[in-house]
Amino acid sequence: MSGHSKWHNIRLRKGKQDAERGKIFTKLAREIIVAAKAGGGNPDANVRLRLAIQKARDNSMPADNIKRAIQRGTGELEGVVYEEVTYEGYGVNGVAVLAQCLTDNRNRTVAELRNVFSKCGGNLGESGSVAWMFDQKGVVTISAEASDEDSIMMATLDAGAEDIRKEDDTIEVITRPEDLQAVRDALNAAGIPFMDAEISMIPKTTVRVEGTKEAGQILRLVEMLEDLDDVQNVYANFDIPDEIMQEVAA
Repeated sequence: MSGHSKWHNIRLRKGKQDAERGKIFTKLAREIIVAAKAGGGNPDANVRLRLAIQKARDNSMPADNIKRAIQRGTGELEGVVYEEVTYEGYGVNGVAVLAQCLTDNRNRTVAELRNVFSKCGGNLGESGSVAWMFDQKGVVTISAEASDEDSIMMATLDAGAEDIRKEDDTIEVITRPEDLQAVRDALNAAGIPFMDAEISMIPKTTVRVEGTKEAGQILRLVEMLEDLDDVQNVYANFDIPDEIMQEVAA
């Protein structure tokens, strides 16, 4: 499991997302709007929209908010037009970073990202400079207390699970993006609860970061990028030793 996955799971357990529910709802609504605009408002015929709606429900987003976001995407309601753009860059130690954005103003977004990268000892790169280092996958995160690897494998293998990885107190099921919903359904049918399920970018290789200062800079970069309104998701290929990760996270 990559260091970024560990950090993501630490933040899930800390409940950081619950403390920022309003900001989470805004990001979820943007994804629903863009998904509905791109593929129509019927989730049965629009896989991306179906996953976006499920993610919103997982985060307890009210049904009325979801409905309005879909209507804005299909044009039934007026709303802001968002553009999808992914920015690429490097943190300290040459760590590769992807920031997936939905924005109505590219100039504002790139200026904000450039400022954050600069503050954290990194820099923006050219398009295509780091994207090749990642694979798009579905990822379901399960608490190791909820089940075991063998049970999870039995429940999800026929549904499309490609790999199952255990790290500390979590287990991740890796799937093709199009199989994520089927794996979710299989876990639900088996009565195995999960913490999170999303489309993610998995690094092909990782960069070891062992200094406490450098680790702090990388994690601060990820957090600051995630806190920007226009940024939907951030991925990085750092690998930080557990003891340093826990020290910085504390």
